This record gives sequence, C-alpha cells and structure tokens, in this order.
Amino acid sequence: MDIITILGYAAAILIGVSLGLIGGGGSILTVPVLVYILHIDPVLATAYSLFVVGTTSLVGAGNYMKSGLVDYKTAVVFAIPSFIAVFLTRKFLVPWLPDPLLTMGDMEVSKSVGIMVFFALIMLAASYSMIKEKKKGGEDENGEVKFNIPLIALEGSIVGVITGIVGAGGGFLIIPALVLLARLPMKLAVGTSLLIIAAKSLIGFLGDISTQTIDWQMLLIFTGLSVVGIFIGSALSKKINDKALKKGFGWFVLVMGIYIIGKELMNL
Repeated sequence: MDIITILGYAAAILIGVSLGLIGGGGSILTVPVLVYILHIDPVLATAYSLFVVGTTSLVGAGNYMKSGLVDYKTAVVFAIPSFIAVFLTRKFLVPWLPDPLLTMGDMEVSKSVGIMVFFALIMLAASYSMIKEKKKGGEDENGEVKFNIPLIALEGSIVGVITGIVGAGGGFLIIPALVLLARLPMKLAVGTSLLIIAAKSLIGFLGDISTQTIDWQMLLIFTGLSVVGIFIGSALSKKINDKALKKGFGWFVLVMGIYIIGKELMNL
C-alpha cells in the first residue's frame, strides 16, 4: 500500500468525523478524496460516494433513532419520491449522459469534467448554507404553518436527482426543507435527514451495481474507516461549539469548491 492510498484511507476517517460533528458534509468530501487522492474515475467515484455516505449516515441515524429523534412520517413523505428519482438517475440518466457533454469548436467538455464542475457548484451552495447565519425556521408568529406534503415531496424529488448525479447525500438541502416545510425542530430534522440520506444513497447505489465495476475490497475498507470516523466525530461534537465548527467547515468547502472548478476548467 503506497502513501497516496494511505492518505486516501485516512481521509475516509475525516469524512466520518465531519458527519459525526455536523450531521452532514460527508459527501462533499468523499467525491474529491476518491477522485483527486485515490484517482478513481468521477462517475465511479459518485457511485462509491453513495455507498460510503449511505452506510455511514445509517450508523449515525441509528443513534438518533435510539433517542427518538427521527420523524418517520416526514421521512416517508420526503423519501419515496427521492428514492425513485435517485434510482432512475443512477440507472438511466448518468449512463445516458453523452461523452463529451459539450463541444465548442476545438474545446470538449467530458462527462467526467461536467460531473465534477456540477459537484463543485453544489459544494458552493452547501458552503453558503453553512456560512450564513440562519434564522430559526419552521414557525411563523401565529404558529400556523402547515405540514406541506406536496412541497416536501417535490423537494425530495429534486434532491434525489442531485444525489444521483453527483453522489452527494444532500443533507444541506434536506435539513432546510424539513425545518421550513415540515416544521421539525433542528435535532429532529438532523436525525430524520440522516435516515433519508442513508436509505436514498444506498438505494441509488443499487442502480450502479449493474452498470459499474465495483472494487468491493477497497470500498468496504474505505466505508469501514468512515464509520469509525463518525463515532469519533460524535464524541468530539460534545466538546466543540457547533456554530463555529459549521461555519469553519463551510469556508473550507467554499475554498475546495472553487479549487475543483479551477482545476477542471484548466483541464479543458
């Protein structure tokens, strides 16, 4: 095992730590680690990310379930359209994307470059959601906001498509939807989000089994280390200020997203 592989596996632990600390961000790190450190093809990396993030989130969700911090009704309403969208995206849309995606004169934008740039744009959106100061959502002054089933289902479908394309769990999109549309308290939203991410990501991964050649040994080792990381992160979260940590991580994601866009555009 060379030093690069060791660094990649060490980063797997950090992915789990990020999930344990802030309840999200794992997928934002997973794809870049797989692509830039372990040199895995971006399309395959998004598939691996679904499995890694899905399994790690499932472990994290288990802790919330034991504490009664999962709203199963909301999870079902959000998850069903999301499941369908992510599975169909991985099974049909991603394999059908042309390669190159775009040709402009002598310049070609390959499928791999397109996926990484799209992923980086998602990272920028995620960084904004983590850096900005959020107001408490889910309630108006009169407490009359209703459980909006159509909007929650629509959000689930949109997040499912994004998850399918970039292999991101979409926690930064799911949690605001649960807080604002389903009126869930933040801790309940995080637990419910982890359960949705876990199920959605693992179902999405099923769409890849027949279309991708999976290195199961590497994937299981990487995932196991990520699971170890989530326990470390959960323990550390009790000692670190959540707001400061989330904002610091947001700035890190912002810089990383800009780096990926610059790197991929330089390869055109």
